[in-house]
Amino acid sequence: MLLDANGEAETREKRGHSPLIITRIETVPVRAPLAADFKGSHYHMTHRSTLITRVHTADGIVGEAYAGDEDANLLEIEQVVHNELAPSLVGLDAMATELCWKAGYHVTFDILRDRRIGLVALAGVDAAIWDAVGKALGQPLWRLWGGYRRRVPLIAIGGYYDDPLGTIEEEMQSYVDFGLAGVKFKVGGRSPEVDAERVMRARAAVPEGFLICIDANQGYSVAQALELSRRVADQNIMWFEEPVGWDNDAQGMRDVRMRGPLPVCAGQSEISPVGCRLLMEAGAIDFCNFDASWSGGPTVWRRMAAVAGTYGVIVGHHEEPQVSSHLIASQSHGSVAECFHPDRDPFWWNLIENRPPLENGELLLSDEPGLGWQLNTDYIERHRVRTE
Repeated sequence: MLLDANGEAETREKRGHSPLIITRIETVPVRAPLAADFKGSHYHMTHRSTLITRVHTADGIVGEAYAGDEDANLLEIEQVVHNELAPSLVGLDAMATELCWKAGYHVTFDILRDRRIGLVALAGVDAAIWDAVGKALGQPLWRLWGGYRRRVPLIAIGGYYDDPLGTIEEEMQSYVDFGLAGVKFKVGGRSPEVDAERVMRARAAVPEGFLICIDANQGYSVAQALELSRRVADQNIMWFEEPVGWDNDAQGMRDVRMRGPLPVCAGQSEISPVGCRLLMEAGAIDFCNFDASWSGGPTVWRRMAAVAGTYGVIVGHHEEPQVSSHLIASQSHGSVAECFHPDRDPFWWNLIENRPPLENGELLLSDEPGLGWQLNTDYIERHRVRTE
C-alpha cells in the first residue's frame, strides 16, 4: 500500500481504532566471515551471523529488524520463527505488542532445547513488530519508548587477545579515528598483572575523556578480579564487566563491587528481567547491560529498565546498536551503546545503509519511523545463507 502525505496522516489518525494485522513473517539468514579470529577470555569467533526478520501486515506495512549472533544455531532459530512463532502470531494485531510477545513466549518452554534459540527467535520478531508499530504511527522507537534523548554515546568492544586489530595502541587509535566515545576492553584471559598492563597501555593511547570499560567475560576468581581492580583503580575505568566465574557470580560480583574500587556491570548473560532483578537485589551491579536480542526482544528489555530504575542501576545493552541505541536513548538512566570494529562486526558498518555519522562520539538518531534503518540489499544477497 502506497500513501501520499495526507494518506499517511489519515492512516495514523485512524490507527488508534484500527488493528495492524500480521499476515506473514519472512526471514533471511545472513553469515559473514570476520577478518581475523577474535579471542576473549574463554571464547573465540571467526564468523558473524544474524537473522533478518520481516513482519508483514495487511496494511502493507513491513516491520524489519535483525537480531542475535548465534552462528551455530542460525538455521534452527529460523525454523523456530516459521514453525512455532508464525502460527501463533499471524492474525494478531501488531499494535498489541504485549499480546504478541506473550503469544510467542511458548517457544522458550522446551526444556530439551537451548532456551536462547527460542529467545533469539522471539527477539527478532518482537523487534520487527515494534518497527511496524513505529512505522504505522509515524514515530521513531526511541521516542515511542520514552524519548529521553536522541543522542547516545557509542563505544567499541575491543582489546581482544593476540592483537587481531594491530597493537593495542593501533587499535585504540582506530577507535579514536572512527569518532567513537570509548572502548570496552577485554581482560580475564591473562593474569591480573598482565591484563593491568594492557589496560594501562590502552589508557595511555587515547585522549582525555575517552571512555574505557573492562570486560572479563567471567574469566577471573574474586581474588583475581579484586587484584586487577586495584591495579587499574587510577585509570578512570567506567565499569568492570562480568568480573568473576558464572557459578556463583551474584555473590562474587557483590564482593568485587563492595571490596574493590570499580563499578561493576553485568546482565548480558541473563535471559530474563527476573535474573537481572536478582543481581540488583544482591547488590552485585551498578550497570545492567541486559541484551534484548538474547532474551526475547525490546519488550523484555524495557521491563528490565523499569526494574533497574527502582534500584538506582544504570542501564546499557550488550552489542546490537541497531536496537540498543533506541532503547538506551529512551531511558533517563541509559548509558552507552556498544558496537565493534568493522572487522569484528561487518553488519553494523555494512548492512545498514543510512547509519548516521558520529558527532562527538555520539550516535544521532533520526526521526524516521520505527527503527529507521535501511538495509543494504546487495550486502544481504552476498552473505545470505542459502539452504535450498
